[in-house]
Amino acid sequence: MTTTMTPKDFATATPSWWCPGCGDYGVLSALKAALAELGKQPKDVAFVSGIGCSGKISGYLHSYAFHGVHGRALPVATAVKLANRDLTVIAAGGDGDGYAIGAGHFLHAVRRNPKMAYVVMDNQTYGLTKGQSSPTSQTGYITGTSPQGNPDAPINGLAVALAAGGTFLARGFSANPKHLVGLMKEAVEHDGFAIVEVMSPCVTYNKINTYAWFKQNVYYLDDGYDATDRVRAFEALTAEGKIPLGVIYREQRPTLETLTHLGATPIVDLRLDPQLRELVAIQDAYA
Repeated sequence: MTTTMTPKDFATATPSWWCPGCGDYGVLSALKAALAELGKQPKDVAFVSGIGCSGKISGYLHSYAFHGVHGRALPVATAVKLANRDLTVIAAGGDGDGYAIGAGHFLHAVRRNPKMAYVVMDNQTYGLTKGQSSPTSQTGYITGTSPQGNPDAPINGLAVALAAGGTFLARGFSANPKHLVGLMKEAVEHDGFAIVEVMSPCVTYNKINTYAWFKQNVYYLDDGYDATDRVRAFEALTAEGKIPLGVIYREQRPTLETLTHLGATPIVDLRLDPQLRELVAIQDAYA
């Protein structure tokens, strides 16, 4: 008998310490709804997150969860997927976690194309550590550590991913959960590495890129937009002006799992007892 899932099935009893109004609440709500609508069960989902306000999200989604170190969510999530290909693997983090210390891992995950989803909550600031400028902060953004204004140019994470060979790129807004649920569902079902970047305002430290600011500075891609056109996608991502929302690019190419396993037994199905005995024997030989 098929069990009907609801978002409540993916809720935990862990109280959130996000600030009231934080955009990450919208991301969490959309994730729970998307997984329920796809008929997933908590035992079939592995959720890996990094460090930062957004990194706490793995404690609020009922599933297998791993809260890792700064910038390292993607290699952990890739290892989980390779070990057990039956799991629905989702990684999550913020713009600082993914585009700063995790930038190297981000690029290599994109080009390897493992079948998993990656949610980047972009608030354009370091909210956990008192509002310093982040990789996506605009030039001139004033903070306590950059009182004369941020001197760096902001990184365009999705454009970088497209150049690196990304196969699914989407962007949503945490204040539009219905639209975001659709993006999450498509990302989870995509046969490859799917990135959903979410405009997720920090209500405590970022007084520039607020909910009102985003509502005035985003637009939704229309039905005539061709998400399979790579050149058009790059133009949409790099054009001056308003920020595009929706599925920006998608393509199909072989996943990391299909290129590396070639029918081999996943690690989760291997019998480890003989290997453990051999390891003990090797250790004893050098004792």
